[in-house]
Amino acid sequence: MPHDAPQQERIGFIGVGLMGHGMAKNIVEKGYPLVVMGRRNRAPVEDLLHRGAEEATTPRAIAERSTIVFLCVTGSADVEALIRGPDGLAAGLRPDSLVVDCSTSDPTSTAVLAAELAAIGVTLVDAPLSRTPKEAWAGTLDTMVGATEAVFTRLKPVLETWAGRIVHVGGPGDGHRMKLINNFISLGYAALYAEALTLAQKVGISPQRFDSVIRNGRMDCGFYQTFMRWTLDGDRDAHKFTLSNAFKDVRYLESMADAAHIANPMGNVVKNAFAMAVAAGGAESFVPMLATFTGALNGVDLQPKTTT
Repeated sequence: MPHDAPQQERIGFIGVGLMGHGMAKNIVEKGYPLVVMGRRNRAPVEDLLHRGAEEATTPRAIAERSTIVFLCVTGSADVEALIRGPDGLAAGLRPDSLVVDCSTSDPTSTAVLAAELAAIGVTLVDAPLSRTPKEAWAGTLDTMVGATEAVFTRLKPVLETWAGRIVHVGGPGDGHRMKLINNFISLGYAALYAEALTLAQKVGISPQRFDSVIRNGRMDCGFYQTFMRWTLDGDRDAHKFTLSNAFKDVRYLESMADAAHIANPMGNVVKNAFAMAVAAGGAESFVPMLATFTGALNGVDLQPKTTT
């Protein structure tokens, strides 16, 4: 438990979904006063209230009761809506408060929001996440933080309640920039694996034989092992991150590359792999299921034989 921080900081949390529920659980269980915003799915909220959290009904009410507010939502459109407006966070935040955006957001939007909040004495921190809801619940997520040194020092004890690996990657905005690059690599792997599995099956090499060559070899990695659990074992929950969210992230990457005036042909290939799967009806399917959609588009059956 942090030493003096629970008395010094009051935490607000908006977005207690797949990732946020576990994060908020760890915050309140490790001694911080916590207020969460209700949502349509009441189960996570009721669980957190049982653990000692309190509930508020608007972003403004969250802000009025908090010194640090965490946001864990889908992307920049949601973050902008939560901050702006008559009942938004900006209407209730006091000077010296922090807003910590743990979403995978567009760095351009992050910069604009940071300037708006700075005008009222509030600091926006970007602290996007890596790993899965399993690690969120265990308190062992990875986070990459964009903040000044002083703000990072203040925030770190709270981050330590739910993160096992905390990397201060640079100044404001750098967390979201690095997160997009990180996701480009992981989602690029997903697109590559999906196409490789499709080609292998088409020429008569089963996913099982494919895996027997890749696993434990130089091309193996943690992401590969998670990705393959759907195709090999039918594990729907191997990586609970939707194809529509992945598509959003690679579009944000494209926007960042455009703003930096660089050619990103690989990024466009990855984006189109997810665009096709989403267009084929896969929006709410999870990332490892990209293999099934890529296969179907090529007349190849990569549907797992059993599902769990």
